[in-house]
Amino acid sequence: MNASVFSEPFTPRGVAAFARVSFNRLLLAQFIFALLGGIVVAWLFYRCYFPVIQTAIDNLPDDGSIHSAQLHWSGDLQNKLAENDFLALDVDMDHSGQLRSSTADFQIEFGRKSIRIFSLFGYVDLFYLRNQTMPFNRPELDPLWKAWRAIILFFIVVMTSIALLISWSLLATMYFLPVWLLGFFANRDLDLRASWKLSGAALLPGALLMIAGILLYGLGFIGLVPLGFIFGAHFVLQWLYLFFGSMFLSRNSAATPKGNPFESSRKSKE
Repeated sequence: MNASVFSEPFTPRGVAAFARVSFNRLLLAQFIFALLGGIVVAWLFYRCYFPVIQTAIDNLPDDGSIHSAQLHWSGDLQNKLAENDFLALDVDMDHSGQLRSSTADFQIEFGRKSIRIFSLFGYVDLFYLRNQTMPFNRPELDPLWKAWRAIILFFIVVMTSIALLISWSLLATMYFLPVWLLGFFANRDLDLRASWKLSGAALLPGALLMIAGILLYGLGFIGLVPLGFIFGAHFVLQWLYLFFGSMFLSRNSAATPKGNPFESSRKSKE
């Protein structure tokens, strides 16, 4: 069964094979998928969000700052800085609503005392910190952004990969007891240790589906709502692989009765 671990990684039989391999081999597979996920998320930011940020910085005035929990702005009270189908950035000192984007999935609006973030779920206000001092002008922000954007991309890759590995460990810990019970009642050769490894492996096909969804979203083939459906579907796919992967395990021969146990006692009496 070990031979199918990497030759059939996306089949229920291949997922079941992870129950018999070492933890290191499972962690290696998870690390590869987590790194791939981190790279794809960083690519999404680089392709869809970073150009908007750069354009917004280019459209900032020569002076402006955030200090004493307030935005000090010398331009118009309402100013659209940059926008595409994914992100819109603007300044609306009073959050008047006049610059509400009709196309962008997310909108970040800088007001006098708070940053208002819009999405499909409404909006949330993030108030400036009283001890926060930050430039809000082109001459200062442009060199800072160009110096830090590569580091930010690297940080996105690392943090996304770590977050995926942690979440997969937590999910495997949630799933392995039900998987063990399923194997027990289905008379499968599956202990608790193998159940945890199978649960961890069953998460990988769903992760690949989510990665594909992010790629399609970043390329503009699907919108944010279909991406949300893919997010839900990737959990369903995990559950399907948990069930069918368990069914591909060999039966527990120790639990299989060998002949009629009363036959030998009858013969001894005779």
